[in-house]
Amino acid sequence: MRISHFIALSLIAVAVSGCDSTAKDSAVAPTPVRIATAVDGPAAPTIRTNGMLVNKDEIRLSFKVGGVIRHIAVQEGERVHQGQKLAEIEQTEVNAQVEQARQAHEKARRDLERGERLYEDKVISLEQLQDLRTQTAMAEAGFKSAQFNSNYAVIVASRDGTVLRRLAEERELVSAGTPVLVIGAKDKGFVVRAGLADREIVQIKLGDVAQVRLDALPLETLTGKVSEIASAAEGASGMFNIEVALDTTDLPLKSGLVAKLNVVPSTAGAGQRVYVPIASIVEGDGRKASVFVLDNDRVRRREVEVAFIEKDAVALASGINSGEQIVTDGALYLEDGEAVAVQPPAAANAPSTLLRPIA
Repeated sequence: MRISHFIALSLIAVAVSGCDSTAKDSAVAPTPVRIATAVDGPAAPTIRTNGMLVNKDEIRLSFKVGGVIRHIAVQEGERVHQGQKLAEIEQTEVNAQVEQARQAHEKARRDLERGERLYEDKVISLEQLQDLRTQTAMAEAGFKSAQFNSNYAVIVASRDGTVLRRLAEERELVSAGTPVLVIGAKDKGFVVRAGLADREIVQIKLGDVAQVRLDALPLETLTGKVSEIASAAEGASGMFNIEVALDTTDLPLKSGLVAKLNVVPSTAGAGQRVYVPIASIVEGDGRKASVFVLDNDRVRRREVEVAFIEKDAVALASGINSGEQIVTDGALYLEDGEAVAVQPPAAANAPSTLLRPIA
């Protein structure tokens, strides 16, 4: 009797234990998640690169003739005005050359006058007279050339601008055509020059809108448009150069500032793609990935094709329609068909607490 009673109690305990386990399994709480709505966006990503802010026109000024620099009147960073004298070389040798050419021209002119009288008196031939005329013309041309060189023994600002670089100093000997000053023209404004890879350059067209941020002015955003596109890559880097003309601004811009360039290609407006948060992507493999779509109180796993990543969002080529609700926080811990409980959006900068409890 005692043995039978013990066996009966044991069977009852096992049955009660099984019922309790079943109750616990059936009472598992839905997984807490947060969701976001898939939205439409540009069909192409914004192109981001770094560049250099420079004057559109940089004028390299030099002397027409060589010589010793007598005086340079400006320093780097100084503003100059059209017609302002900037530098000059010693004039002694230049003036001597002008005087020599003038005397040669005067002699040739006197010889021609005497030759015409002799020709009238039948003393010289017509050929000799023509030779004198040629010598006079050549002497006159030499005199004009010397005068021209004399005028360019002084460097004068051709336009308003700023002295970007001073490449020589006073009493320094320079040869003809050697740059002495580099002036950034004011009337053409500033541009940003940058290089793009081949996959990016094919998306860019003249007139595409661009935004520029400068490290020196981090709180300011400049706007502009693509004004030049290289038709060939640089041999050394393999990059294609572009130029963005900036809109007029009163900011204290300087040539040489480092710029961060964002260009919105015209292809971005040619169509639309569906964007989802990058946190919603699970098990990505190349362009293939998965997301969990909210279906009432459960989630359904769906395969998607990734087009490109844009900051903290992913543009999809297929798989999701705009307006569908996608799981973000908690997506990594879900299984297809699992019950979920949607939580309110997290406060800004708050860490996520949607961690699946350890079983």
